[in-house]
Amino acid sequence: MRLDSLGRILFILYCIEAGAIFLLLPWGGGWERLILHVSDAGLHSYLLVPAVRGLVSAFGVVHLVWAAHDLDLMALARRSRNSG
Repeated sequence: MRLDSLGRILFILYCIEAGAIFLLLPWGGGWERLILHVSDAGLHSYLLVPAVRGLVSAFGVVHLVWAAHDLDLMALARRSRNSG
């Protein structure tokens, strides 16, 4: 396995993990526990707004789409190497 392939695989794994965390964390109990540590009251209430939670989840979806895109590029490159 070449070093660039290993780097790409690690990046894909990062995107999947970060995407899942960003997608799911704002809607679970962990978000409230995490927000309790924010000392600014205005920021604390802002982070509990559903639109902000949706924005964080959308950031997670972007990571997951990016991972799927890179995975597709890897599969396409592998298919072209095997057929040619």
